[in-house]
Amino acid sequence: MTADIPPPDPRLSGKVHIKQMQEPQSQQRIFSAAELQTMTFQPLKFILPGLVPEGATLLVSRPKFGKSWFVLDIAIAIAAGRFTLGQLKPVQGDVLYLALEDGPRRLQRRITKLLPSFSGSWPSSFKIATEWPRADQGGLDDIEQWLRAATTPRLVTIDTLAQFRKLSNGRGQVYADDYAAIAGLQKLAQKYDIAIIIVHHDRKAEADDVFDTISGSLGLSAAADTLLIMKRQSGAVTLHVRGRDVEETELALQFSKETCRWTILGSATDVHRSAERKRVLDVLTDANTPLQPKDIHFMAELRTRNATDVLLGKMVRDGEIVRAERGRYVLPTTDGQIGGQLRGGVFSKVRKDRTDGQITGETPHLKEENEVGNLSTDLSADLSNAADRPNLSDLSDLSGDRRGTPQTQLAMGARLASAMPVAPGKSNGRAPALGPPGDSLDDFQ
Repeated sequence: MTADIPPPDPRLSGKVHIKQMQEPQSQQRIFSAAELQTMTFQPLKFILPGLVPEGATLLVSRPKFGKSWFVLDIAIAIAAGRFTLGQLKPVQGDVLYLALEDGPRRLQRRITKLLPSFSGSWPSSFKIATEWPRADQGGLDDIEQWLRAATTPRLVTIDTLAQFRKLSNGRGQVYADDYAAIAGLQKLAQKYDIAIIIVHHDRKAEADDVFDTISGSLGLSAAADTLLIMKRQSGAVTLHVRGRDVEETELALQFSKETCRWTILGSATDVHRSAERKRVLDVLTDANTPLQPKDIHFMAELRTRNATDVLLGKMVRDGEIVRAERGRYVLPTTDGQIGGQLRGGVFSKVRKDRTDGQITGETPHLKEENEVGNLSTDLSADLSNAADRPNLSDLSDLSGDRRGTPQTQLAMGARLASAMPVAPGKSNGRAPALGPPGDSLDDFQ
């Protein structure tokens, strides 16, 4: 039972405002973990499979690198329902392309390259604008109006961020300004379940982490959902991918001057490794002499000295090159002296038979051991058949000649000389002595 609340005094009417008991607005924004557990959401959609999900994507590279061709091809593919970047099929829908650094004539020429006019009519769902107000001057509101009016909005492309973001007055914090430049677009992308690709430039200075080369502060990369950075290293182009909803990866890219289209070749590690190995082999072929790692690093345009050492080690292990003395590398040859790895000062030559997978060929130092073993067997047989071999049963008389006859010594010396390993470039000019100094095969000539 509750007490009755008396009505307010009419004399206080207009002078005292009685506040209604309302739940604070902050409490309305809070939900519990138990409530979150039972919530249902639409699955995350990728506008471009595995590469561009819903949200704000920042595409970064050097000026005049080909970013505009990259995003233009993606935009046309989404609007026309065709493949892009090689074998990627995006979700089809409406596209708004803000080409803020181009004019209609340049855009017509570029689209003609990517989508020839004689192939049919160009997609009407591909909307283009070369002028647009900045974000703080109604640019965000105008994008939202287009999103509401479009039938199936999928993508908004802003080329470039510098032409769209609010101009800095120099009095604010750089991080806060950069974060705000992306945050407004990111909220629109989340609200309407679309992707917004924002084209931006990188800085001149390099960094250990390629994502730290984005021009500006960390506020840009912090606000974006996905980061795509196109980087040229050692003559090869790599697309570095990192984001909240994508797996971090590196993809090898190739640009065709004939079609003006980018193509994903595959994993950058695999593609570039093959290209780097080819350059190393070309350098060693042209040099025709053993080279040090520092020379190979410079001449083959490899990324770093450490990466060069790792690559050379793998190539030696795979038999593509061999390690010569004093840390130099050469190509394997077919003369048997440099045909594999150097082990214990002896080069072993091994040839791979590609037809049956068997290893054929011989290892010189093993062959020498076998020949010496066979020699001892043959000499035993010769001595057993020699009628004039020395009698070693009676050792009491040491004054006699126990070296055998000249014929026996000649046979033994000839076999030993033929089996003796000879260093490259040298020969047995004089037969090895079989007794005291001065006692050699030349005595019997």
